[in-house]
Formats: sequence, C-alpha cells, structure tokens
Amino acid sequence: MKKNISQYFKNKYQILVLISCLFAVVVVGLGAYTRLSDAGLGCPDWPGCYGFLTVPKHLDDISLVEQKFPGAVVESGKAWKEMIHRYFAGTLGLILLGVMFYSIYRFKNTTSNSAQRIKHIRPLKLPIFIFLLVIFQAMLGMLTVTMALQPLIVMGHLLGGFAILTLSSLLYFRIASQPIVGGDASVIGYFSWCIFALVVLLMQIALGGWLAANYAAPHCSGLPLCTGNWQQTFSLLDVFQLPSASSNYEYGVLSSEARQSIHLVHRFWAIVTATVILFVAIRIWLRAQSNKIKNSALLVVVAVICQILLGGILVYWHFPISIALAHNLMAAMLLISLIRLSFYIHRVK
Repeated sequence: MKKNISQYFKNKYQILVLISCLFAVVVVGLGAYTRLSDAGLGCPDWPGCYGFLTVPKHLDDISLVEQKFPGAVVESGKAWKEMIHRYFAGTLGLILLGVMFYSIYRFKNTTSNSAQRIKHIRPLKLPIFIFLLVIFQAMLGMLTVTMALQPLIVMGHLLGGFAILTLSSLLYFRIASQPIVGGDASVIGYFSWCIFALVVLLMQIALGGWLAANYAAPHCSGLPLCTGNWQQTFSLLDVFQLPSASSNYEYGVLSSEARQSIHLVHRFWAIVTATVILFVAIRIWLRAQSNKIKNSALLVVVAVICQILLGGILVYWHFPISIALAHNLMAAMLLISLIRLSFYIHRVK
C-alpha cells in the first residue's frame, strides 16, 4: 500500500514537471513573439500595465494613465501581448514553486537509508536552483522594461528563459527516464563531446539574443552573406561594443554597419555550430548500439537541419514574424534535444 502511494505521488510529480516544461516552451515563445512584434515596451511599468493588473481600457482608467504617465499612448495590442507573456511567466513561476516544494517534501520523507537520501539530493538541488533562476529572471524582466530594452538586459532575459526551459527538461529526464537496458559501452567516451557541442550551441544562442536585442536581423538581407560591400564595413569590434547610453533602446541604437556585423557573426558561428553538432550527433548515431541513444542522436540531426532551413527561409522571405518565431523555438528544441542526448550518454557511464 505504501509503495502504491509513493508511486502515485511520483507519477503526479512527473506530470507536474512535464507541465512546467510545456509552460516554459509557451513562455519562451510568447517572449519571442513579444520581442519580434516590438511590444517589449507595450507596458512601460512592471509588473502591471500603466499601474493596472490588466491593460487599461475604460475612460476613467485612461484618465489615470494620462496623469501618471504624461504623454503616454496606450497601444492595447502591444500591451496585451506583453501582459499575456507576464501572466504565463507568473503561472510558470508558481508551477516551479510547487515543483520545488514537492522535491523538498520528497527528500524529507525519504527513508533514512543514507544511500537512498544521497540518491535524492541532486534532484532536490536542481528544482531549488531552477526556482532561484525564476526569481532572477523576474528581476531581469523588470529591468528589461525599466531600462527601456537595454540590449544586455534583453539578451540576459532571453538566455534566462532558455535556461529555465532546458533545466526543467533536464529535471524531467532525470525523474522519468528509464535505464538503458544493457548499457551502451560504445558511446561512453562521447559525453565530453556532447558538452563541447552544448557550449558551442549556447554561444550561438547568445549571439542570436544579441542580434535580436539590437534589432540587427533586417540589416543583412542577402544569402548566403549580406548584400552590398559588407567586407568594407565588417568589424568584430562593432559586434561586441556596448550601445551608447540612451533613454530608449527600442528599435536599436547601434549603427547600421555595427548591426550588419552582428548579424554576420551570428551566421558565421551558425556554420561552426551546425558543423560541430552534426559531427558529434552523426558519430554517436553510427557507433551507438542502443536504440534510445540512436534515436536521440537522430533527433539532434533533424533539429539542426530544420534550424538551418528556417534560418535560410527567414532571410529569403525578409524576416516574417512567424518564421522568426519558429526559428527561436527550434533553437530551444535543438538545445533540449542535445541535452537529452548528453543525459542518456552520461547515464551509460
């Protein structure tokens, strides 16, 4: 009976963590859509909108807005995009708070056997770290608005969203995955390769965030490289320069040449990233004996190919929001698939 109750709560815990992963995908997507549709300052304050919990629409509310925010014009469409993103982000925070509390409960009620307690320590640390990351992410969300889309803050906020999604996925893999029957000794040495591929991918995601934060996408419209004399204006120093002080960073403040350089570096590193990940994933797929690891490696390959195609289509069709959103989400899926592959290889040690 006690075992059945324990299994019941374990299943509920897995469902709760899975829900947090799905919500994290939605939050990342909504954040990308808010940014891509230029709605990041749809509400100039935080956590509400012009001092309200929802977007003000009544005449009395509008009058209060005019008093508190002189000269402000309420753009309902943009404001609702921003507030919906915040509602989902807040819900995700509550879900992850529940995950953390249950993890603590699960650890405290584990048998006093030291081996069993040690087994539960690591799954306990991860939920706590994720929730602390949620708090930090909320602070970045506030600074994103109060600092008027300062690019470093925007990029950090984007990376924080990716981190919460991927760590939540890792937690789910830890508690839900089954051991690989018979192991797979042929891929044991490839865990460090996967970590290297992850580092390369994270650098590419950071470059993508820097590109988005500086509104650099439209400044390189050619394929495979930018049109015009980009060789004469390209500069690595421009890529990593901090924007000059400004009261508002919306739509970007860097020069067109600097933004073109940012976009080009993102493309150059994309070639490096795709090459490294495909090499690692295909090599693992060829050597693996386990179907689980083979399928995980194949999923990584498919995600890389999809991401390359989406990047090309995005430029060819002149950066439509729908394709840009898909490009952002596919980056998240590629990261999760690579973490999943790394996790399975680590488990066969």
